[in-house]
Amino acid sequence: MRRALRALVLLLAFWRRRRPPHEPPPVEDGGPDEGRPFHREVGAAPRAEALVAALLLASAACSVAFVVVLFTGANTQWLGLTLALALAAFGTALAVAASRLVPREQAVEERPGLAHPQAQPPVEERLRSAREGVSRRRLLGAAGVAAGTTLAAAVAAPIASVGPAVGNSIVDTPWRRGRRLVGEDGKPLLADDVPSASFVTAFPEGADRRELGSPVIVVREAPAAFRLPRDRRDWAPEGIAAYSKICTHAGCALALYRSPLYEPTSEPPGIACPCHYSVFDPRTGGTVVSGPAGRPLPQLPLEIGAGRELRAGGPFSGPIGPSWWAVRHT
Repeated sequence: MRRALRALVLLLAFWRRRRPPHEPPPVEDGGPDEGRPFHREVGAAPRAEALVAALLLASAACSVAFVVVLFTGANTQWLGLTLALALAAFGTALAVAASRLVPREQAVEERPGLAHPQAQPPVEERLRSAREGVSRRRLLGAAGVAAGTTLAAAVAAPIASVGPAVGNSIVDTPWRRGRRLVGEDGKPLLADDVPSASFVTAFPEGADRRELGSPVIVVREAPAAFRLPRDRRDWAPEGIAAYSKICTHAGCALALYRSPLYEPTSEPPGIACPCHYSVFDPRTGGTVVSGPAGRPLPQLPLEIGAGRELRAGGPFSGPIGPSWWAVRHT
């Protein structure tokens, strides 16, 4: 068996060595290219043209699907899938068109000096020759325009989801003195509704909850444990304090509360960001305990009104949101 395999390998190697290389025949039309090896293939198969058109139309359909999915609020996986298919179909169509539709030619020639105008190729004639062999030009052109237009729209559509500019919303929030706090159910939040070692989310009554400055976190701690700045000593009645729910690092929503297991040896309580793990101390005015946040949480002064309902005692202690340019001060 080994001898037979060796003999077969040697035979194939000898046959490939003796096989003359395939070269295109030289041009013999008496023109300037006479004697230079030149090979040209013209003509596109109907199947190739139909395949390119189908790929372009598929790219257009996927681009339209991407825009529809973007504005209907579907998940990120569908967005990635539709955009990836649109780009893949468009790229495949270009590759197939380049290899199967346009004229294919192979030529070997010396590069003439640019100082001789008579040696420059006829550009217009060569551009016209690129259309040779393509029979369904209108179909391919319409499909290409549809794919290119819809793909451009799919790439530009995410710009619309950026939303409005932040503007003055980091300073001009819905909170005013006397405005009641309401829970997620829309009912007024009472002082007795705030549990210890936890937090509740509240909103300004009658305001748009989608505004950046609307949501706040309300926590309850022992009144004697607070170490607030001098100008905020009356901002946490009965040990109830409120802070902006927007993290000052990257604008994420704060959603975790760390409660110490064994005081005073355990770490102090903290309002935590689940995204980048910034932790803020509610007892000291929302100061940063750990994480990448660069400034404390803005605090909302509270008052307890009639019927023990919680009301805002005024605006936040500072600009809300992440630490962009003009809000990096504490």
